Amino acid sequence: MAARRTALTYRDYEALPDDGRRYQVLDGTLDVTPAPSPRHQEVLGNLNDLVRQHVKARGLGRTYFAPVDVILPDTTIVQPDLVYIAAERSHLLGQRGIEGPPTLVVEVLSPGTAAVDRGAKLRLYARYGVPYYWIADVDARAVEAYELADQRYHPAGQAHGETPVSPPPFADLAFVPDSLWPPRH
Repeated sequence: MAARRTALTYRDYEALPDDGRRYQVLDGTLDVTPAPSPRHQEVLGNLNDLVRQHVKARGLGRTYFAPVDVILPDTTIVQPDLVYIAAERSHLLGQRGIEGPPTLVVEVLSPGTAAVDRGAKLRLYARYGVPYYWIADVDARAVEAYELADQRYHPAGQAHGETPVSPPPFADLAFVPDSLWPPRH
């Protein structure tokens, strides 16, 4: 006889301990990762500074960095590294977090999260209608941009090096990818 799996919900998620780990619920299943490394946080800080300044200067909406809850349905609660909410989606901002698909989600890869960020989370973000998804690959020193079409992500470009780029949804961002990465030792 097969065991029935009980899907976790936001109520279960709220009851989890505040112990420094990052808890997420992916399609009702608990996902736990340790706190990010300093290298990860440095790249996230650089990305946040870049996107936040651009969004704020142009009045495009709001940005948030982890930890912030993004509640897709009640059985999928994620904490992306960086989130952009376009002004027309500001109604998604609620007491519990962001309730629905943000405009852009950014994940900075870590050894412990890369498979989930490139697999389960990519599929979940597409299924729940997040229009844009970026993956910052610290080891490859590249940012991969994806755009949602037909409920699937399609590559919208890969940015690396010293040539300024403006990945969607920001047509005039023009940042230098090498400015994101910590110096190599």
